[in-house]
Amino acid sequence: MAFTPRPWESQADQITSEELFWNRRQFLKGIIGTGATLPLIACRAPDPLATIPSQPYGSLKLNPQFKSPGRPPTPENLTSTYNNFYEFGSGKSVWQEAQALPLEDWQVTISGLVKNPRTYDIDTLVKKFPIEERIYRFRCVEAWAMVVPWVGFPMHLLLKEVEPTAAAKYVRFTSFYDPKITKGGGILGSYHPWPYTEGLTIQEMANELAFFATGVYGKPLPKQNGAPLRMVIPWKYGFKGAKSIVKIEFIDKQPATFWNTINANEYDFLANVNPDKPHPRWSQATERIVSKGPSVLWEIRPTVVYNGYGSYVAQLYS
Repeated sequence: MAFTPRPWESQADQITSEELFWNRRQFLKGIIGTGATLPLIACRAPDPLATIPSQPYGSLKLNPQFKSPGRPPTPENLTSTYNNFYEFGSGKSVWQEAQALPLEDWQVTISGLVKNPRTYDIDTLVKKFPIEERIYRFRCVEAWAMVVPWVGFPMHLLLKEVEPTAAAKYVRFTSFYDPKITKGGGILGSYHPWPYTEGLTIQEMANELAFFATGVYGKPLPKQNGAPLRMVIPWKYGFKGAKSIVKIEFIDKQPATFWNTINANEYDFLANVNPDKPHPRWSQATERIVSKGPSVLWEIRPTVVYNGYGSYVAQLYS
């Protein structure tokens, strides 16, 4: 039986409050810096932020169009520990298993119905396009939500570079998958349609909102958030945002995608956020905002159609 996410199963880790979290990190840095040792450190749970690349981007510009999503950004220690990444497991603490993701010599291949097929190594891709910061609302199909300050570049810049032909109607995005490494996928069952794939129409990819994230919180993406390249489509449910992309293909027919293939009745291809269209097993009329606290807390708010981005995308579906 296929695993399907359920919003009432939070599986939340016990997360220290943000203030105590940072105080603890500074304390540990001081201890290590003096050469002292603490016998109990080895018994503690791993520090999620210790796995995040610390080097900041250079001059990073915040896009003024996308700086005020109506609520403050979710604390970094929550977005880095409350994740879905099914290639590494089905629990929300999957960030620990995701550290097995190999990032060396990463390449992204663009092929199919384009005039200029390309293969980029990730460093070249990041330098090719102007990098900016955008603060977007994020909405999971499981009915939880965050606000995330992504770093990256709009997808339409890649479209301009590779020049899709007139025959190209859709785009398929393929995530990294190696059953020797992405062992969570094996646990979920070999009958699942690995590798993870997602798709957009050409018009959706060309929309100003559609974004390739290469970083978050002013730093390169951590592995659990989809390093080194992921899709961010803020008007759609989060499962549409393929992580750790290795291939982008321009095609003439709607592609089969991971969750839509498993259960099309529960995960439709478009997957636009819509409070009036319930999931077959729960309502989408409200969302649970992930907030800081001694554990993950839920602040309930009404869901807004297209996640509040209707002025940018409603015309795509009229």
